[in-house]
Parts: sequence; C-alpha cells; structure tokens
Amino acid sequence: MLQPFRLALSLVLVSGVAAAAEPIPKGRVRRERSVTVARTPSETPPVIRVAGDTSTVILFSAPIQKSSLTFDETRLRVLDVGERSVIVQPLADLRGDERQEMGVFFADGSSPARAAFVLVTDPAEVDSRIDAQRPESLNSPCHPDTPMPAPRPEDFVLLGFVDDSGVTASKVKDVADEAQGLSSSLTFSYKGKGWALVDVTIRNEAGRPEWTPREATFVGRVGMPLRARLVSAMKGAVLPGEDRRVLAVIELPEPKANLVFTVEVRGDGGRHLVIPNVRFPKSGAGEAR
Repeated sequence: MLQPFRLALSLVLVSGVAAAAEPIPKGRVRRERSVTVARTPSETPPVIRVAGDTSTVILFSAPIQKSSLTFDETRLRVLDVGERSVIVQPLADLRGDERQEMGVFFADGSSPARAAFVLVTDPAEVDSRIDAQRPESLNSPCHPDTPMPAPRPEDFVLLGFVDDSGVTASKVKDVADEAQGLSSSLTFSYKGKGWALVDVTIRNEAGRPEWTPREATFVGRVGMPLRARLVSAMKGAVLPGEDRRVLAVIELPEPKANLVFTVEVRGDGGRHLVIPNVRFPKSGAGEAR
C-alpha cells in the first residue's frame, strides 16, 4: 500500500530537481566593472555592453564637459549627464554587427583629454555600471608645465564651442595708460557658442617695473562684473619694454543683441589696464571692419 505513495513522492522529488536544473528565463546578466579610457585617439576605445531594456551608468574619475558629449541620437538616448556621470540606454538592442561610439571631453584639460567608448549589445551580459578610469601617467609625477597635445579644429566642434552660427570677431581700438605704464595693441574680440574672448597684446612700457597679468573682469552696461579666465601666451613677468599676448575668456549665453563690455586686466603692484568699448556682435550679425 505504501509503494504507490513512495513512487509518487519520488516523481515529485525528481520533477523538482529537474525544474531547478532548467535554465532561468531568457535575460542578460548585469555586470559592474571598471574600464580604462584610451590614452590616445589611435588606441582602441573600451567596449561597453548596453541593452534596450537597461540603463547603463558611466562614472568618471574626473569632471567632464557636459556639452562635449557626442553620440548617435537615432540609436542612443542619454537619460542624464552629471558632473562626473552619464546615463545611457539604446533605443533598442543594437544589431549584432553594430558598434556605436560615444565620447566626452574631460573638464580639467589633463591627458587624455577625451574619453571614448564603443557600445555594443551582448546577448548574455549588460553593463549596469562602468567606472571609467584614466590611464596612469607614463611619467609620474607629471610636471605642471608639461605641454598639452595641440588642439585640432574638430575639437572645437566636438566641445560645442562652435556651432552653425560660427564665430563673430571685432577689432578693438588700442589704448594707452601713461599713469599705469601699460598699453594695448592687436586687440580682437571673439564670440562663439556660450563663450566670449578678448585677445590682446599688452605692453609694459620701458622704465616701469616688471609686471605679471593676474586677473581680468568684463564689466557690462548692466549686471554684475564677470570674472574672466586669464590665459597668457608665455609664463613669467612682462619685463620693461616688452609685450605679452593675453587672452581673457568668459562663459556667455547667446545674447539677443550686441554686447559691449569694458575689460580690465589687473596685475602686480596694483597696475591695471582698462580697455573700453569691447564689442561682441550677436552671432550671425557680423561687423564691418
């Protein structure tokens, strides 16, 4: 009488084991891993596995230029871009032979300047999180005066500094301040997408102390003064009787009309040079020279 029961119990146990041995429903295993970005554009970018039903978070070891992110919007969508992160998801699984490239520039100017990735779809795995690391420096520690790779024309477009409106330029009148012992020449203003720049050559007049430009501000007819990023073509002080090319840059949204600023460059000993009537034409407006 117990045999039928034992047989039934055996069948239940066997069937349970068989069910446990069956493969899980079709799906991809989610992975979290680290990758190292390519040191040079000629190196092969790291591969990231993406899927249409999964968002992939890419975390960077340094801040990134949000506006420089490039990807194919017909195949990929970016859900969010942070100071050090990008969340990406394909609109649908990529084809087996499809390789989508996505890239972004770092914000600190260190090398490598850009992180690029190749996105593919794998039937078995998907990356839910990627920690993107820069490669270690070949020469450690790196000297602060180590020259950066020369920028290329395409970099300005990829960074979003130039769009289809191009760049407007305007000549600025020379000024001379005898009291300060400083004068300007070869001054031009430039306006692009989201930025404005003044390129000026400043002369430290003979008989004056050596002078180093330290900071610059843009003062408009309305609003608060704007602190500029100051870039000098050479390091060190400007000796008496010598010239120095200086660039002052600010972030500037697209204005609805032409803008006029007074630009002040300040340096050692409280000496400064004021350059009035620096005009930035609205993009596409142009200006006769």
